Amino acid sequence: MYVVMNELHVPKQAKEELSNRFGNAAENMKKVPGCLEFMFLGNEDEDGKQVVFTKWETKEHYEEWLHSDAFKRAHKEKRESKEKGPTTGNELNAYTVIHQS
Repeated sequence: MYVVMNELHVPKQAKEELSNRFGNAAENMKKVPGCLEFMFLGNEDEDGKQVVFTKWETKEHYEEWLHSDAFKRAHKEKRESKEKGPTTGNELNAYTVIHQS
């Protein structure tokens, strides 16, 4: 199993907008081969951070999604936007699951 967490740095005023965007993504991720779980996490105690958490059958499934048309469609708005997006940066962390209960 493979887990990816993308910590998004989001100004407080843009959190709701980003949360709404990822609400649509949650439904779409159910259709992605190999994606076991998708969560969008909001940090209540710390301004400026939200996390996209995905769990995959394998690292290869995750990489296939990164190169898929579905991924390109999901990120099309960001690529085409001339305006600065709601995030000010991000930190991507990926893990191979070693133990699970």
